[in-house]
Amino acid sequence: MKFTTKEVYNAAVFSFKGKLMGGPEAQDFHDALQKYLDNGKKNIIVDMSDVKFVNSSGLGNIVRGFSTVKDAGGSLKLAGVTDKISGLLSITKLNSVFEQYKTIEEAAKGFE
Repeated sequence: MKFTTKEVYNAAVFSFKGKLMGGPEAQDFHDALQKYLDNGKKNIIVDMSDVKFVNSSGLGNIVRGFSTVKDAGGSLKLAGVTDKISGLLSITKLNSVFEQYKTIEEAAKGFE
């Protein structure tokens, strides 16, 4: 569950790469997310364009992140969701929870 962060437009972007699963990196994600929220950055984009595989723990971490951001008065959007991940979100009914965009730029415009 490797990720990088950057700020684009008016949002913090978490770009995941490879396999999105649980593990020690999951806490790193939540710690980084909390730092952005503590600094008043409440527009969060999770870029999944380089994610090849998601298991239930990985999905759970994104849901946990969504809840954390929502509880802080912010908004979390998904960008670059592949067809495979979109199918998983549909099966789990999470497609009705997450706003999904093709690109980071489109997701950032969704905050305006």
